[in-house]
Amino acid sequence: MTDKTADGQRILAGILFMCGAGVLFPVMNGFAKFLGESGYDSLQVSWARAFGHILFMLAAFVPRFGLGMLRTRRPGIQILRSALLMTSNLYFFFAIVSILIAKAASISLTAPLVVALLAWPMLGERTTVGRLVALGVGFLGVLIVIRPGTEVFQWASLFVVASATCYALYQILTRRIAGTDSPETSAIYSSAIGAFGLITVLPFVWQTPHSLRDILYFCSLGVLGALGHYCVARAMHYAPANIVSPFQYMQLLGSVAVGYLFFGNFPDVVGWIGAAIIVGAGLYIGWSQRKPA
Repeated sequence: MTDKTADGQRILAGILFMCGAGVLFPVMNGFAKFLGESGYDSLQVSWARAFGHILFMLAAFVPRFGLGMLRTRRPGIQILRSALLMTSNLYFFFAIVSILIAKAASISLTAPLVVALLAWPMLGERTTVGRLVALGVGFLGVLIVIRPGTEVFQWASLFVVASATCYALYQILTRRIAGTDSPETSAIYSSAIGAFGLITVLPFVWQTPHSLRDILYFCSLGVLGALGHYCVARAMHYAPANIVSPFQYMQLLGSVAVGYLFFGNFPDVVGWIGAAIIVGAGLYIGWSQRKPA
């Protein structure tokens, strides 16, 4: 097999892994919406997501790397990362009880735009005029999706904006410690606050699952989330980020499919236009980052 063929197969594998994440995350969100609409508190749903994630990661990593992987040289940043991810999940799960999954997914795609906006002041990564214009266009797309001041506006949409902002800050802090702690260590700590911090409030919101279906949904949240993040990591391992990153927008198509198949919902034309603008701005920023600013 030639090197060119091998490289092509690795890139294809990376694309398939990223597309896999685009299927897993929407299904997880669909189960979370089911649970929220069934009367379970978002705090309980978010705890199940985090606790299942950390159990899955421990089962996958400890036999291979040992308990030494739990040591971190930047505990403060790891705790802050974990708190941001917990807050992001909590905002998102709260919002999707009231709004369409596809709409929430469209708004959440602003996270790469927020990363591009904050990377200069927080990481010293310089930007360009073109990227700043793309940021403005992307946020215009968000306004089209949310449509403030109209009868279709829903306040829950603002929670998705907050969720995307928290997730962007989480990604920036992940970049900062990338050369300090191993990816396995960061993966474990990412859900620590959600898994153990939310236990303090769990007795006040806990509802025993009403059925076997609900138990399966709760158990699946962490597994689907962990597998989705694993797919993203493998995609980045097999292929350059600028090649596989555009395929993260498969999550939007996956969310539309889950919303339609699970709940009979489908976004309107204006929603599609706003989503297309957000995706286009994100793709331009991703493409422009192949070259130094």
